[in-house]
Amino acid sequence: QVHMVESGGGSALAGGSLRLSCAVSGWVPDSRNCMGWFRQAPGKDYDGVASIDNYGRTVYSGPVKGRFTISRDNAKNTLYLEMNDLKPEDTAIYYCAAGPYCSSLSRRGYWGQGTQVTVSS
Repeated sequence: QVHMVESGGGSALAGGSLRLSCAVSGWVPDSRNCMGWFRQAPGKDYDGVASIDNYGRTVYSGPVKGRFTISRDNAKNTLYLEMNDLKPEDTAIYYCAAGPYCSSLSRRGYWGQGTQVTVSS
């Protein structure tokens, strides 16, 4: 059974930083795989934030590009999201996900339970 547990969420002031972690257990990835972060702001749909595949290739959504950095430590089975220059519009529940393909991560991936990030001005 796959378990994904996010941590590191909390409150920050605009311009501040937070680092999210996602500890993964029970997942035996294929040689080709993908991990990523999604978020859901109050009253809105889920949005992709960033993804990283097994080759280390990263993709970022427009609103976070240049401010957020996704990384993974395969030895520790952990996914990270470094968030800098936070803005109030970054306020959301952040979810980590893992699966075989980045293109279908939202539909075919394993998801964590989410961690709240709140940014105040």
